[in-house]
Amino acid sequence: MSSESKNLQFSELGLTSEIEKVIREIGYETPSPIQAESIPPLLAGRDIVGQAQTGTGKTAAFALPLLSKIKLSKKQPQILVLAPTRELAIQVAEAFQVYARYMKGFQVLPIYGGQSMGIQLKQLKRGAHVIVGTPGRVMDHLRRKTLNLSQLAALVLDEADEMLNMGFIEDVEWILGQAPEERQIALFSATMPSAIKKITRNYLNDPVEVKIKTKTATVDTITQRYWQVTGTNKLDALTRILEVDPFDAIIIFVRTKNATVELSEKLEARGYSSSAINGDMNQQLREKTIARLKSGSLDLLVATDVAARGLDVGRVSHVINYDVPYDTEAYVHRIGRTGRAGKKGQAILFVAPRETRMLRAIERATKQKIEPLKLPTREQVAGHRINQFKNKISQILENEKLESFQKILESYQQECNVEFFDIASALAFMVQSERPFVDLKPKRTLLENNKKAKTKIKNDQDSSQPRRKSQLREEHSTHAEEGMVTYRIDVGRAHGVSPGNIVGAIANEAGLDSEHIGRIKLYDDYSTVDLPEGMPADIFQQLKKTRVCDRRIDLSLMTGSSDYANKNDSNRKKKHSTKVKRVRVASGVKTDKKIKKKSNSSKENKK
Repeated sequence: MSSESKNLQFSELGLTSEIEKVIREIGYETPSPIQAESIPPLLAGRDIVGQAQTGTGKTAAFALPLLSKIKLSKKQPQILVLAPTRELAIQVAEAFQVYARYMKGFQVLPIYGGQSMGIQLKQLKRGAHVIVGTPGRVMDHLRRKTLNLSQLAALVLDEADEMLNMGFIEDVEWILGQAPEERQIALFSATMPSAIKKITRNYLNDPVEVKIKTKTATVDTITQRYWQVTGTNKLDALTRILEVDPFDAIIIFVRTKNATVELSEKLEARGYSSSAINGDMNQQLREKTIARLKSGSLDLLVATDVAARGLDVGRVSHVINYDVPYDTEAYVHRIGRTGRAGKKGQAILFVAPRETRMLRAIERATKQKIEPLKLPTREQVAGHRINQFKNKISQILENEKLESFQKILESYQQECNVEFFDIASALAFMVQSERPFVDLKPKRTLLENNKKAKTKIKNDQDSSQPRRKSQLREEHSTHAEEGMVTYRIDVGRAHGVSPGNIVGAIANEAGLDSEHIGRIKLYDDYSTVDLPEGMPADIFQQLKKTRVCDRRIDLSLMTGSSDYANKNDSNRKKKHSTKVKRVRVASGVKTDKKIKKKSNSSKENKK
């Protein structure tokens, strides 16, 4: 990175006023290295090759300058971004939408497999300035002539090496061949294998080369954990953590100014001493809030990145990333608010399924493995509250004069002829009414709701599975993490498969986010993959037909796992069976057979 780039501010890059306004609101102060090196040449119309890891801010590096050149009066696609996976396409499209907040009439459209083609056709007909898509679905639209690239000004290949690993590179080259000759290309890749270099030679015109070495940050005094956002509401998860994790003071990071106020008010309603801090606060109120945090009259501070810059409060024991930051540098800045002056600190990151990519980038940047956090159960929360209650009783017995209260209770006991134990129980009930020790009506989880079904499925499989095959599966089966179940697929090392092939096929052909795909293990003639619990039957059936390395994977449940999809499929078959039976009663066996055969034939045609 040149010395000139190091000193650049966003205001000096030549971006439009609408884009600069958003940048200030988001909290970007100075460009990251990849942004400082990429934005000027892209604004100048040059092709670029950027080598940078996920989490370095490369989405903004190409989105900000290309948006600055958009002509809003033209409704045809002017920017096309190719991304390897559905979730990355959605993520990039969302980033474009945020950056273009003040560009009146701007439209961005993500297109990917698994989404209704009809919906995409309708949106394409309405017009979009930016298209972000996976290669397969972009090819579909180009072949159908429903995507018109005649007005295309810029084409971005995001994570080109991932597209290569997932077998999309030929599709990418075909798409490049459909683009106008006069177009700008930006290619970003973490690595530069020969196939990617070939694309740069064949399709890019005298590109500027940008290579960014990711700075690593070690935070030895901070224990980092993450919670995978699942069915539990984020606010409920946060309050469970606050209940059980001992803390002194906490800074909770969110992305927007409005979110600081909303979350702070919700926490105060739940009995916590909380306050918001954001860029709209004047200096006097900001200083007052920080003074309260330092003195101990405030325990929770809900902040944006900008508002927390330079914040140094020794009693901050925890940093909670309620919203994932935009890049790894912001994460390092955030968690740096704890673990100061040699003290130990705790950092907790809430990660939605499609944000797992950023989690891995953070691990690389900090050179630390971030361990999963097991959310405290309702029983643990109740136990913690009970222990607090007992401790409070002990403290009062030791430190307070209780004679006057004893007289009141003696009087009540004589008047009402009630046991002292019953009186104490009633008082305990009164004390805990605001924060009950026990949740009398706990929400049932998917796991609890389907417990009987899972037991039945497992028993059915144990009785129907050939013994040798069952034993083979048992030998290799391992316990999947919470919320996941383990499946077997009929493709393994002998067929030349890699984890990337499996992820690519499942994510793109069946429309399942790759962040929902868990641990993958390869064996000689088959592999195992962890997928979400409660999979719908239609997705399960689609996955069974999916092909990897030119082989049908024939997805099936590993022995010892549970599968809600199979239960749904079983129910579907029962309904079909009942329908056939009714026909038989009315028309006789021969007619029934003909109808069933016709139905199967119809299904095959649909396939």
